[in-house]
Amino acid sequence: MARYTGPVCRICRRESMKLFLKGEKCFTKCTFEKRSSPPGMHQQRRRKVSDFALQLREKQKARRMYGVLERQMKNTFDRAAEVTGATGETLLINLETRLDNTVYRSGFAKSRSQARQLVTHGHITVNGRETKTPSYTVKAGDAIAVSEKSRGSNYFKEMTAWAKTQTRPGWLEVDPDAYTAKVLAAPSRDQIEAQVNTQLIVEHYSR
Repeated sequence: MARYTGPVCRICRRESMKLFLKGEKCFTKCTFEKRSSPPGMHQQRRRKVSDFALQLREKQKARRMYGVLERQMKNTFDRAAEVTGATGETLLINLETRLDNTVYRSGFAKSRSQARQLVTHGHITVNGRETKTPSYTVKAGDAIAVSEKSRGSNYFKEMTAWAKTQTRPGWLEVDPDAYTAKVLAAPSRDQIEAQVNTQLIVEHYSR
């Protein structure tokens, strides 16, 4: 599957905000704070930003934040649109309850890309079963854990200490020493850190 492999700080500059794509390095070696201007030629005249451009940028921001491709983003939006309620809020909840994001929010990975790699390499189980699909949607009551065969690795030994220092959302209950996390309920909007205007995303896909 195609993935962006270039410098991720360039993405943050393009979206004019820190997206925390490099994990711990975003706090220690962040170039965005020193150079926050958009990439490319900066001598161009400032032009009025169209409504379409605003909608596009907001959609791209959310897509890059969660590390999903355009087709995945559109499919996630389509599923959200079929559910009764605010489509934008449902879209964000669907993105937040992806397995890779849940592993990241539990503290077992320092970035979503790292969490996605852990899932695809078979280090994560859901309800006792190995799950290699990063887009798998977790539900209330699901138990996420590091597989028994992986717990002895140096990586997860270090991650235990990291997980203990992380602030976790209220919809997750995490036991770093046991390498487990439990989904208590579906996240509410105020429990999701993503700073995106979901209304603009809805307008973009509803054109």
